[in-house]
Parts: sequence; C-alpha cells; structure tokens
Amino acid sequence: MLVELAYGTEGRRVEVPDDATVIEPADPPGLADQEEAVRRALDRPLAGPSLAQLATGARRVVVVFPDLTRPMPNRTVLPPLLGMLARSGVPDAAVTLLCATGTHRQATPGEMRELVGDEIVGRYAIVDHDSDGGDHVAVGRVDGTPILLQREYVEADLRIVTGFVEPHFFAGFSGGPKAVCPGIAATETILEAHHPRRIADAASTFVTRSGNPVHDFIRAAVALAPPHLSVDVAINRGRQVTAVFAGPLEVAHDAACAFVGSSAMQGVASPFDVVVSTNGGHPLDRNLYQAVKGMAAAERIVRQGGIIVMVAACGDGIPGDGGFAGVLSRARTAADLVDAGGPELDRWQAQVLGRVLQRAKVWLYSEGLTDQMATDALLVPVRDLSTVVDDALTALGGSGTVAVLPLGPLTVATVSHTSL
Repeated sequence: MLVELAYGTEGRRVEVPDDATVIEPADPPGLADQEEAVRRALDRPLAGPSLAQLATGARRVVVVFPDLTRPMPNRTVLPPLLGMLARSGVPDAAVTLLCATGTHRQATPGEMRELVGDEIVGRYAIVDHDSDGGDHVAVGRVDGTPILLQREYVEADLRIVTGFVEPHFFAGFSGGPKAVCPGIAATETILEAHHPRRIADAASTFVTRSGNPVHDFIRAAVALAPPHLSVDVAINRGRQVTAVFAGPLEVAHDAACAFVGSSAMQGVASPFDVVVSTNGGHPLDRNLYQAVKGMAAAERIVRQGGIIVMVAACGDGIPGDGGFAGVLSRARTAADLVDAGGPELDRWQAQVLGRVLQRAKVWLYSEGLTDQMATDALLVPVRDLSTVVDDALTALGGSGTVAVLPLGPLTVATVSHTSL
C-alpha cells in the first residue's frame, strides 16, 4: 500500500507492505474562528489578568514569536494580539516583535514577510535574534552559568511570548519557556542548556518535563525574567489552530502540553524491524539538523539492529552555517558523535544522531542533500521510495515488521509492553 508522508511542501508517498503499521497522532479539527479563539484566550486567560489589563500603562512591549523552523501560525496569532494591544492604548512604536531564533539562522526579508505578513513587517519594529550578538543582558545564574537574554525582552514593561507546542525530542515539549531560552538567549547560555550531560540523561526525551535536566534548566533560566503573558497554541495536520492557551507561563504551558500530549502519544506492542519516519514536512524538515528529531522519534520503536528510513526534504542542506556540519565532518563513527566531550554549538543534535545510529542504520531520502553529504553524515542515501522498504527488509534477511510515522516527531510512539 501507499502511505502519504509529510515531506517539504508537497509530500511524498512510500510503498509499504499491506500489513505495515501506520502510526499517527489524533488530528482534531481546526477551530471554527481561529483568530476569535485567540482574542477570547487573551481576554479570558486560564489565570491572571487579561492582556488589556496587562497592557495598561505599558511603555515598552515585546512580543516573542517562533522562527522559520517552526510551523507556528504567526499570521493567525499575532494580528488579534497586536490589535488588542492597540485598542488598549499601546502605540505601534512602543511594540517590538522579537523573533526567537535560538542558534538558528536569521530570516531573509522575504522569509520574515512570509512568517508574519506584509502588514506586520511594515507596521512594527522586528528584531531577529542573534545568539552571537552583543545585545544580551545578564539576569542571573543557573548552575553557575550566566543567563543572558535579549535586551529588548529584559527591559520591556510587558513581555509576551507566543509559541507552538509539539513534543520535543530532548526538552519534552516545545513552546512555553523555550521561546525565551534558548529562543532569545546568548550562545553561552544555550550551550549550557544543551550540555552533553543533560542530553545524555534518559529523562531528556519526548513529553517528559519533570526531572528532565534540559527542561529544568530552561524553566529555571526563564524564571529569572519571566514573561508577563504566555500564549501557546496547538495545531493539526492542516496547520489549523485547534486550541489556544493563554496566561502565566507555567499555567498556559502545562495546559498546552497536556492537550498536545494526549493526542500525540501512541502505543505499540513491540519494536519494528523497519521504521519509516519524516520530520513533519515544511518548515520542520528544512535541513538535516532538524531532521534528527524524526530519527529520534523512529528510534523509540525500531529494534536494535533495525533500519530507519528517514524522509526529509532538507532544502537548506546540512546546513552549512552553525556547528552541526563541523561536528559531522570530524566524526568517523556513531561513537564519535555520542562521545560528546564538552559543550559545543549544535553538538547536541549530533549527539542524538550518534545515539540513534548506535541502535539502527538510517537510510535517508532527501532531495536537498547529495549522496556524498548523506554518506559523510554516516547515513545511507536512497533515491526510490517505491522500493526502499522492500530493500530494507531484504537487507535484514528478507522479512520483518514495518511501521510508518507519516508525521515523524509529531507522533510520540512508545513500545507499551516490550522493553526497547
């Protein structure tokens, strides 16, 4: 049978045996009036004052929004939020939009317009965060590490963060505090949040927040300069908003994570010989660095010595900027990636890739990478999705069980009764 996969902007189909197990999250319908749902959430948050009450007398307002690697519906969330600020007496000149890039690249002017819309670009000041830039302010320390956050955020009278909540492969969930750390933090702070000892901890995984050392650091860092209002949304496969959660950070994010976790988590009885995975399509699969998340999702349900078939567009390549390409270029084995040593930019992603490769081979279908680029990353390049699963089964001896994660890490599949 053919299974539709999330791949780039167009999707791809993979041929799998008729008895293959297709694992997807629940897909709730989009809200009838998504912008009105945002307005209602801002007017009647889960706890605390409304946005209008918070905005009274504010002279400098910062609104943090996700960068180009996230399928955040900025064009749905930002207009009603900014409109409410205007109706509350906040002039446009008092509002700064801050793009939370973490260590990712900044957007081009065209990409920024695509992210938030022409009207917002033309009307408001937008700052695209640069983790290596000098405009960060120390707000305290966590575990001895300085917490350095974007100046505009720290010095604002009203701090608002917006986010899209999905399962995250080592921070538990996205959204919420991640908008601030790593979103608008300096590289020094981000390196500690992603320290190899934190990534290596078994609790640093999908949907786990309590006792997760990555999440614990992030929460502690953000508590030093918390937002006054957090707005998290959940979306469905069609990128429609299915729920809005506004209020104090912990209240809003806790509710969002509970909602998303209930639809994302799916149980299976035993590991599979071959697992086909994606990274959720554009913009999540725009490079190999991001695609490691989809491999980590497949790792949860592939047997030791099995094969993961990763299907990711990687239109931005490895990418060449950042530290990920450099870490890969020095590695000769999966153990080289896992043996992380000290903190280094983007090593966290390589560390997870190495762990996945110690469990299973990864075959990669990607039109954005050459075969040599895939091979240099310790992956096996493939070009034909009509035969790739049969080829993988043949490589494993001719038969076996197959699972498909059409949305990759947006599904948290877990072996229910058999230990991995």
